[in-house]
Amino acid sequence: MAILATLPWPLIGLVLLFAIAVGGGLYAIMLERQRRAVLARATGSTDSQGAALLRGASAPTSTRSALERVGDWLGARAPVQFGDSTAVGSKLVQAGFDSPAATTLFNLIRLASAVTFPVLGLLLAPRDDALYFGLSMLIAVIIGLLGPQALLDSLTARRQDTIRKGVPDTLDLLVVCVEAGVALDSAIQRVAREMRMLHPILADELVGMSRRISAGMPREQALQLLYLRTGLDELRGLASHMLQSEKWGTSIANVLRVYAEQLRKKRKMTAEKRAATASTRMLIPLALFIFPTIFVVLLGPAGLEVSKMFDTMGK
Repeated sequence: MAILATLPWPLIGLVLLFAIAVGGGLYAIMLERQRRAVLARATGSTDSQGAALLRGASAPTSTRSALERVGDWLGARAPVQFGDSTAVGSKLVQAGFDSPAATTLFNLIRLASAVTFPVLGLLLAPRDDALYFGLSMLIAVIIGLLGPQALLDSLTARRQDTIRKGVPDTLDLLVVCVEAGVALDSAIQRVAREMRMLHPILADELVGMSRRISAGMPREQALQLLYLRTGLDELRGLASHMLQSEKWGTSIANVLRVYAEQLRKKRKMTAEKRAATASTRMLIPLALFIFPTIFVVLLGPAGLEVSKMFDTMGK
């Protein structure tokens, strides 16, 4: 109790707020996992890792109602602007967060981060040096304002890279199914089932697109929605090629085979470009970490001898 009495009340309140936020996040994650498990059992999927919840699919009433209550509670108490950001909402969908309350939660996290980090910097920054105090506050403000968005961009890029790696293999399987005489919609469903173990995220997106088409959505709109939900230019090109093939009556198998080869060449060129620029990108860590160590090892003994020589001449 004596220790608590010596702590400043803003710091105690900040710790309590952080604990409540962590507890709420863990509770939301548990609900989301239960929802995905129920959906996986309902759809007959046996792969627990690949049974991700499809965006726009209806969840059972018991689990869905709990998530809706959380979203309604936050939406009713948060400002209206928190849930109306279209750009943030699309970015969250591309990152894999499709909960109804995702936009509200993210905006609340941004607000909490913008307040929490400057307060922490104000409480923990050294006050004896004005320069260090100013730099600490500047870093805290930058992290508080830009940290959540940077984290969201990183998660989106990582998910897009994961999906991008599975597009050529998916196109090859589509070519095999179409050449075997399977209809395109049935081929998409079959490929999604086969690719669930290797590329679960892309498989879930394909299953979602197939279900929308089965529900009556036009194929063109479903393909465009697939691109909007992932943000990948590869899938936008796939949608364009498939629509053009259907419009002009060309062989969908040949179109998919050529497009898969183009994607592989593009991925190879990207890898070669990264390999070519690797030496240039290594200059910064070399200059910051390796060269100073080499200078210390090589010039350190000579510097000590020179210092001793000057000390002897001074005496």
